[in-house]
Amino acid sequence: MRVIAKKTIKTFWKKHKNCEQQLKAWYDEAVEANWFSPKNIKLNYPSASFLIDNRVVFDIKGSSYRLIVKIHYKYKMVWVRFIGTHAEYDKIDATTI
Repeated sequence: MRVIAKKTIKTFWKKHKNCEQQLKAWYDEAVEANWFSPKNIKLNYPSASFLIDNRVVFDIKGSSYRLIVKIHYKYKMVWVRFIGTHAEYDKIDATTI
């Protein structure tokens, strides 16, 4: 998959050092993945949540952080839409961000 906005992820892990390894691992796995449906994602990320408009919420570091991406399965594209703490996530509308 092609992940758009690695810079956003990198900026976040520089600010929140305790999730750096988990975000690097997620990024590396996403780049190597061949997701063509939510079913494929669920195999490796059973706690992932699927929202409307092909948005997926990943729990990072035991749900301390949330990563929202939008996926275009046909074109193998993953856009990072949001990354933040669980408290920050609670303040946004994950279906529109």
